[in-house]
Amino acid sequence: MLHISSWSKWLTLTVIAVGMLVALPNALNERMRARLPSWLPHSAVNLGLDLQGGSYLLMEVDMPQVQKDKAEGLMNDIGAAMHKAKIGISGLDAKGDTVQVTITDASRYAEAKALVQGLNPIMTASLTGGNRQYDLTEPGGGKMVLRQTATFAQQTRQQILEQSVEVVRRRIDELGTREPSITVQQPDRIVIEVPGLSDPAHLKQILGRTAKMKFQLVDEAADAQQPRVAPIGDEILPMMASRGQPGRNVVVHRRVIVSGERLVDASSGFDSRTGTPVVQLRFDSVGGRQFGVATKENVGHAFATILDNQVIQVANIQEPILGGSAQITGIGSTAEANNIALLMRSGALPAPLTVVQERTVGAELGADSIRAGSWAALAGLGLVALFMLLRYGLFGIFADLALTLNLILLLGALTPLATLTLPGIAGIVLTLGMAVDANVLIFERIREEQRNGRGMMGAIDTGFKRAMATIIDANMTHLIAAMILFELGSGPVKGFAVALFLGISTSFFTSVVVTRLIVVTYLNVARPRTLTI
Repeated sequence: MLHISSWSKWLTLTVIAVGMLVALPNALNERMRARLPSWLPHSAVNLGLDLQGGSYLLMEVDMPQVQKDKAEGLMNDIGAAMHKAKIGISGLDAKGDTVQVTITDASRYAEAKALVQGLNPIMTASLTGGNRQYDLTEPGGGKMVLRQTATFAQQTRQQILEQSVEVVRRRIDELGTREPSITVQQPDRIVIEVPGLSDPAHLKQILGRTAKMKFQLVDEAADAQQPRVAPIGDEILPMMASRGQPGRNVVVHRRVIVSGERLVDASSGFDSRTGTPVVQLRFDSVGGRQFGVATKENVGHAFATILDNQVIQVANIQEPILGGSAQITGIGSTAEANNIALLMRSGALPAPLTVVQERTVGAELGADSIRAGSWAALAGLGLVALFMLLRYGLFGIFADLALTLNLILLLGALTPLATLTLPGIAGIVLTLGMAVDANVLIFERIREEQRNGRGMMGAIDTGFKRAMATIIDANMTHLIAAMILFELGSGPVKGFAVALFLGISTSFFTSVVVTRLIVVTYLNVARPRTLTI
């Protein structure tokens, strides 16, 4: 017999009410949304780049620089190991992905080779079968040449791309934008789409900086003389142009006191004494201890704060800084302080990014697309509703009501969960056409049961029950197809898949659960003696 439990009825009505409340802001303009009570949702569905307009960037990861940095790191490790073992070397050099070293004492060549092999770790066996990161060749004459393996290069490329995407996402999120699209374009490019951001200049400024921060002590004796060539163990770094000292260089010791990896937070603020902009830093426990020891041992000496190999501050250590916190002063503007804090919070890029292509998408195209998509959705809804009315009469009206609720619930689901793109609108239109499939199956089954001699109530009850297996099979195959599209697709395909997945979910709910509730409510209230479908 037809019956719906009280808890099921109230749960269905609750879902409908919540969906309508979440979708409500989409029917209001910004002024009306601002007047809504605080307990009501205020967010409308987020529009994608093709609808809202925004910024498009195609950026390339500087993989040669990554290989160079890794080779130089290995070179420095080899030099330090040979110095510690007191093995004479010459010709220690790194070019591209290759490191070359010459052992001057032939009697200690085997010992030196063992040290080099110890600094050339074996990669994960499950990925590479136990190969080393660098292939070692011995051309003779005490010379050893290490060249990066193809497997390690591919592994590094994948890691760098994944890390870069994560850092880019964090930086864009800090800008307050919503739902950026960040995808990898093989072999080493990243596509960035930020809806609603009409000026890509600021975006390029934020993403174009590697943001590798470190603290190093100033070589005060050499710095005062301003040498053209860095003394051994030192390096010469330029002062950031915004510091108001064009052409000024600073000589610092190569040893890093604390690296930016030890930062846990960075925020902009104002100096309580001077009122000038500052960046306040907080280190983790290890970084705080390292900073405390370094400042305790170097009271009265100067240290430099370095960002992307540019000095942004030189300060004298007046007393030990033991609290795990510090601040950068002498910053020219609040905007610059905000940018520096943002870069430090989001972390350093593992490799530099260069802009290959940039494009600004105008909102005019988006308005035309939204208008055309809206008319397409309304036309599809109207034609489907008309067909159901002509085909099934009163039950067609029930199906049309469920179809309207389906569109509202779908819009409510898209609002917090997804970004609406032009392919997404296509997915909505397709969903509207598919949404009544379940109702057609149910109604045709009811007709068949009536032709077989069942009474009105029995035919309706049996029609709902026996059509359920087919409905579930059809919707499950559609859901699987949507998930495959989402997993294997990118960009527009993913937008279409998301709208299709959510549309199938809401249409199953409205076509089966809501329609059944409407039919049962009608039968209980009107109590018709006969019913023609």
